[in-house]
Amino acid sequence: MGTIVGNTPVPKELVAVRLFGTFELRRRGVALSAADIGGRKPRQILEILLLNLGNPVSKDRIIETLWGSGAGKGTVATLESYISGIRRAIQPGNTKTGPLRTANGGYVIDPALVDLDLFRFRQLVGKATQAPPCEAYSFLTEALELAAEPFLASELASDWADEARAHQGAERLAAQIQAAETAALLGLASDAVGWARLAVASDPLNERAWTVLVTGYEQSGLPAEGLSAYARCQLIFDRDLGCAPGPSLQAAHLRLLHQRADANTELAEAMAALVYLGDRLSGQGHTRRSTTDYGFTHEDAGRILASFLQRARAAV
Repeated sequence: MGTIVGNTPVPKELVAVRLFGTFELRRRGVALSAADIGGRKPRQILEILLLNLGNPVSKDRIIETLWGSGAGKGTVATLESYISGIRRAIQPGNTKTGPLRTANGGYVIDPALVDLDLFRFRQLVGKATQAPPCEAYSFLTEALELAAEPFLASELASDWADEARAHQGAERLAAQIQAAETAALLGLASDAVGWARLAVASDPLNERAWTVLVTGYEQSGLPAEGLSAYARCQLIFDRDLGCAPGPSLQAAHLRLLHQRADANTELAEAMAALVYLGDRLSGQGHTRRSTTDYGFTHEDAGRILASFLQRARAAV
């Protein structure tokens, strides 16, 4: 809480920082560039502190991250000079009470004094896990809008930034899948497909993402698109993992085949004949279903399937 004017508390001024997309820092509504806070290295120091919002980061850790083997006897003094410059830029006149503070041989950013887009993203995703579907979907879409641009886009060749991007990418992927599943639950099939496609693009080996994509197409009444997505998933899993899609995806695939067949009498007959023959081969035909359940005999099934395959070969 800030100062008191009359009986009304005045909140402390927040410094707004954006880590998604190009780095941006705003104080009192005015954007500050990297040059305003001292250049590239001070910006990186600030970014590292913001990635650890509310948790102290030691001087040794900052130096190891940014200077590595290039650190020397004067590096600590250089770091302290950069910190002073950052303070002058983001909290002029508030060296001890502003967001950037000294703590335990290092520095910490006070989360109560900073409006950080990454922190808001995590807050919104956290709220979504506790909310009913309609509210959860609103929280998730807002969070994903915040995370639409590349994370730490100003840091293109830094190991520490790559590590942070990988961690945030996993968070965003989980939110995309959750948004897709929530949209499907709400009957928003096209939204579910849209989020699932983004998730699959982020991680082509994520089976949960493929499942919500294929079932989203099923829910949308688009069996051809769903079958195509399943075929891509099957190819990628076989090539990169050496395995087939799991039971949930296989079940969705079978439903899509039936959905596609329902619109084509000839294909529907062939599918029924194939299921009948499959049951016979597995020994289920005598115990679970009689010939009359299918509407044709063993010979009929063979004839229907042979005729369909003959026409299919001729069409290729």
